[in-house]
Amino acid sequence: MTQQAKGWDRNRMAARAAEELEDGMYVNLGIGIPTLVANYVGDKDITLQSENGMLGMGPFPLEGEEDADLINAGKQTITELRRTSYFDSATSFGMIRGGKIAAAILGAMEVAENGDLANWMIPGKLVKGMGGAMDLVAGVGRVIVVMDHTNKHGDSKLLKACTLPLTGKGVVDRIITNLGVLDVVEGGLRIVECADGISEDDLRTATDATIV
Repeated sequence: MTQQAKGWDRNRMAARAAEELEDGMYVNLGIGIPTLVANYVGDKDITLQSENGMLGMGPFPLEGEEDADLINAGKQTITELRRTSYFDSATSFGMIRGGKIAAAILGAMEVAENGDLANWMIPGKLVKGMGGAMDLVAGVGRVIVVMDHTNKHGDSKLLKACTLPLTGKGVVDRIITNLGVLDVVEGGLRIVECADGISEDDLRTATDATIV
């Protein structure tokens, strides 16, 4: 299978994910593409949480204005807001485990058609590790995955069943990829929206998971 050249880039995927957010929501952003969502919140009253102990993350800093002490969970420099608050990891995970976070926007290595998520480990490879992913998928109200539709070899990352160790079973609600938007529904995945220049046939061809 050849990877599609058309569709959304990483910034457009992040902007599309930001459209999922509503005023008043507390939202956790995972590492990778999801961190870019902070740049597209705009005028919405959204409070972004980072599990390393920050509530009220701002967008990425301009070049030359970085503060090395202000980082997100992926160790990228970020900005603070006037309402930003800081706390320890125990308090941060208390928010997550206590159901106070409305949504998590996470990256993924694989998603299965039943909503299983694998996003923390590839056996034999060095990756950043578990982080707060298992707590997030168990504790938040809605899980949105943002990722490339295929891997670097052009193979689908939306599968009938995950082959990598799971982060959570049946936890994913919506998937946003460079090719479009899909929901996890009874019996498989449902196409919600196609990316620019992508047809439903393109999406189906690039997807191993069942599309209903």
